[in-house]
Amino acid sequence: MYAIIETGGKQYRVREGDLINVERLAGEPGQPVAFDRVLFVGGEGDARVGSPAVAGATVSGTIVEQTRGDKIIVFKFKRRKMYRRKAGHRQFLTSVRIDGIELDGVKRKAAAKPQPQKTAEKPAAKAEPPAEKPAAKPKPAAKKPKKAAAPAKAKPEPKAKAKPKAKAKPEPKAKEKPKAKAKPEAKAKPKTKAKPAPESKKKSSEPAAKAKPSTPGKAGEKAPAAKKKTKIAKSRTPKETGEE
Repeated sequence: MYAIIETGGKQYRVREGDLINVERLAGEPGQPVAFDRVLFVGGEGDARVGSPAVAGATVSGTIVEQTRGDKIIVFKFKRRKMYRRKAGHRQFLTSVRIDGIELDGVKRKAAAKPQPQKTAEKPAAKAEPPAEKPAAKPKPAAKKPKKAAAPAKAKPEPKAKAKPKAKAKPEPKAKEKPKAKAKPEAKAKPKTKAKPAPESKKKSSEPAAKAKPSTPGKAGEKAPAAKKKTKIAKSRTPKETGEE
């Protein structure tokens, strides 16, 4: 017989002797606990379905220990907002052992599981004495090998007639190429007399201007201009001018 109970917002399918972890219940280990919200009872006879709970049905148990579940990670994230939150959580749980299921004030026991029937054992067969092995037969003596027949004499092979040697053909002589005719030499052209260069009609009567002596300095630099002497007027004292 089994039942479906609801506790802590969750549903559990329980049977007598089961150990379940439910949401934290008040109490210490060893104290009894009862579940009044039974949604379904079945397994023996007609099944009972509650609306929402089965009337007169309860499930009793005993608290084994107060414990906590596995750790889970809670992570919140919003993209492009720089929002991140990370936290861990371990749920508080209570381990309960189911003692029995009561229906209409009568405790129902779980049906015993059918055990497989044992088959009658057959009497052990009497051990037969081991059969004697037949005596090993003597091996026949090895037969002597027969004498090998004398090999037949090989007939002499007829000699092959020598073939007449082929006469070597005379190699044809290479034809000589006709010599190229010599070309007539080109006639030498008569040399032309060089004309005398014409003399200048009039020689310049004036002598060439003498080149000015170049001043020492770098090439392309102009000669420094001559410095002009300036007279500085001296200031006269009033005695010299005769002024008082």
